[in-house]
Amino acid sequence: MIVAKRKPFDEIKEYIKDYKKVLVAGCGTCVAVCLAGGEKEVDILNTELDMARRLDNNPLETGTITIERQCDVEYLEGLDDVVKDYEAILSMACGVGIQFLAERFPGIPVYPAVDTTGMSANLAVGLYEERCRSCGECVLGLTGGICPVTMCAKGLYNGPCGGTNNGNCEIDDDQPCAWFKIYERLATQGRLDNILKIKEPVGWNDQIPRTLIQPGYMKPEKDA
Repeated sequence: MIVAKRKPFDEIKEYIKDYKKVLVAGCGTCVAVCLAGGEKEVDILNTELDMARRLDNNPLETGTITIERQCDVEYLEGLDDVVKDYEAILSMACGVGIQFLAERFPGIPVYPAVDTTGMSANLAVGLYEERCRSCGECVLGLTGGICPVTMCAKGLYNGPCGGTNNGNCEIDDDQPCAWFKIYERLATQGRLDNILKIKEPVGWNDQIPRTLIQPGYMKPEKDA
């Protein structure tokens, strides 16, 4: 199962500061179980955004929807008739779900409202493609919903290396260059200025075996 936590409210608010109509999209499985992005959390974030924007004299029209799984294409069809009424999407799913939304609706910016913090094993037999490395510092809002950590052979955060070749990676002619795809996606959305925003190095000090406990499940400490 994928574990996530909600991004700081100020960061979410900054993402959508220039939009008037935003859809807040939740996911009914992993992030719902860990109390980060299910229907309840969608409603809470929606209320907080509405109140904050009213206080800023900048009203926001929001919509909310929670689908079974954002990481399964079959469930995204239910969004087709909904998304067209909004300028941007705030996804409360994991990094995989955010990328699936961004691929299905390439002309609409999709912003992460949560940070994916860890993944647990799925013991079912199958073939999977890694889309998120749960780095805990999601940059999909800046890169058009394309992850430079997993999609770039070098995991580069700040633009392509010198090995990009006609849109492909130097390691393999069949491997698309992640930053070429990011450039194309941002150009489609009119957000190429994001390319100039420098991402500081990620702190990997906590990349050791961890026990992840969501705040909603923490037991209150007994009085001493």
